[in-house]
Formats: sequence, C-alpha cells, structure tokens
Amino acid sequence: MDDDRFRLLVQGVLDYGIFMLDTEGRISTWNAGAERIKGYAADEIIGQHFSVFYPADDVAAGKPARELEIAVEQGRLEDEGWRVRKDGTRFWANVVITALFDERGRLRGFGKVTRDMTERRNVEQALRERRRLVGHLVEAQEVERRRIAWDVHDESIQSMVAVGMRLQLLASRLPEPHASAVGSLDESVTAAIARLRRLVSRLRPPELDRHGLVEAVSAYTDDVAGRWGLAYDVRDELTAEPSPEAAITVYRICQEALSNVHKHARATRVGVMLSTVDNGILVRISDDGVGTAGGEAGAGHFGLVEMHERAEAAHGWLSVDSTPGAGTVVEFWLPLLPDATELEP
Repeated sequence: MDDDRFRLLVQGVLDYGIFMLDTEGRISTWNAGAERIKGYAADEIIGQHFSVFYPADDVAAGKPARELEIAVEQGRLEDEGWRVRKDGTRFWANVVITALFDERGRLRGFGKVTRDMTERRNVEQALRERRRLVGHLVEAQEVERRRIAWDVHDESIQSMVAVGMRLQLLASRLPEPHASAVGSLDESVTAAIARLRRLVSRLRPPELDRHGLVEAVSAYTDDVAGRWGLAYDVRDELTAEPSPEAAITVYRICQEALSNVHKHARATRVGVMLSTVDNGILVRISDDGVGTAGGEAGAGHFGLVEMHERAEAAHGWLSVDSTPGAGTVVEFWLPLLPDATELEP
C-alpha cells in the first residue's frame, strides 16, 4: 500500500519530470511532470532512448552516454544545459541522474529527475544584463565627473586664484576707499574658489586618490556633518584597501546615505563603520533620527534607488532598516573581487 501511494505521488508531480531508465538508457517509466515539461505522452516515449531529449550536437559528442557513465562511477550526476521538447523547442534544464543498484551491487537502471529552469535562467540573464548596463552607466558617470573636476581645477580655479592674487596686489597699491572695494572683490573671489573646490571634491574627492577610502569618507563626513550640525564618528575596521572601482562605489553610496540623513532623518548624530567581512567591504551608516514605518526609509526615493543600483552593479547588496523613533541604518556589502560568472558577456 505504501509503495502504491508513493507511486501515485511520483506520477502526480507536475513541477518535476521523474522517470526511470533501464541499464541501456531506455525510458521505462514516465510521470505527469515529464509529460508537461517534455511534451511526450507515456505511450509515445516509453522504450525510447533518453538521448532523444538532447540537442543533436550533444548526442554527436556522446554526452548522454557519458552522463550515464559518470552516474555509475560516482553514484549520481547533476547537470544544467539545453534539452529538447517533443515539438523541437529547447528549454534550460536542471537534471539529476542517480544510478540504482540492487543489494548485490548490480546496476538495475537509473532514476532521472528533470526540472525546467528556463524562466529562472532568463531572469538571471536579464538581471546580469541590467547589472552590466548599470555598471557601464556608473563608470561613464565617474569618467565624466573626473573630467569635469580636472577642468574646473586646472582651468577655472587656477584662473580665479590668479585673479585673486592680482586683486590683492591692486588693493595694496590703492588708496581708500578704493582699496576696500577691491578687497571686497577679492573676498568674493576667494569665496567662489572655496565653493568650486567643494564642487571638485564632490565630483572626484582628492583624498580618495591620495590617501584611500577611509580618509576620503572621513573628510567628507567631517565636512558635511560640520555644516549640518551633526555629531559623527567614522570607524575603520578594514584590513585591506579596496580596488579603486570598489572604493568610488562605497564613497558614492556613503555620500547619498549621508545626504538622506541630512534631508529626512532630523538626526543629531550619525555613525559610519567600514569593515572587511566575507572577503568584501561591509559599510554601516546609522543615525539617531526620527526613522520611518515600513522598514525601508524613503522607499521609492530616487537616491535610495540609486544606492541599490550602485551596490547591485558592483555585485553586492544594500539594505535599509528604519524604525519610527529609533533612527535608520543603511548597510551594504561589496565583494573585493567581482564574481567571474557575473562578468560573462
């Protein structure tokens, strides 16, 4: 009775193709899931060799026979690849072949389980392509920001510094009230230079290239927290300096997260911690602000979307945990080295 119930269970499974092969690879049983996935009714397929499910190039290369050999040698084989339905269309399958031996160790056949993974593969490919495109966009943005920063620094700022020096010289040679008027102009030029230098720092922080990630994040936090009236601390628990690509991604996410604290949190204190975890960089930005209901602060906000996209484009993750009255925590992780499988074209 138990065997009958088990047989009914296997026969009724629709999400998996479950069937048996004899020792030569010919199909001896067939369930409803196999019919749904592969398109063959039981009376059409039982007795045929299971190589009928493989593309012609795999059959010519001897893949079906090789898989049975491996299953016999190792007890089982798991594979993902293209398979062919009755109507000739292909689908991406996860396949497990298990060698079945009797109590004397003699091979009696094989159990085969097939799952249609085409939809999952399409989603993974779409996600990989989206990450690739976002990565290219982020890279293009950084190249353009660097170019603008250099242009502003090498041309606009240097020209204004020269103007300021001439104004100072002119003021020293003029009588009052002309000297004071020229001095006021010099002060305006000096203020404009300071604003341009802050712009250059936002476009491409010089500390990042000169002193590394922690120094750049610390300098930026010190600058904005001072202007916004926030107490802050930056904790460095990194054991290695990240690559330039990872460093600029971390820096940009920190910029956006700190900007969100200023705009939305109504906080008095913010903390930034950078550490090395699981062969990657873990960053935690927390504040003591008002927080929000619903877990993710500012869900749907463009800045939050951009932070998520930057982290995902770098093959990492980002989460935002916010509780009313208890503040918000932004946490993200980036690998030190990207997954090679994610870099495939």
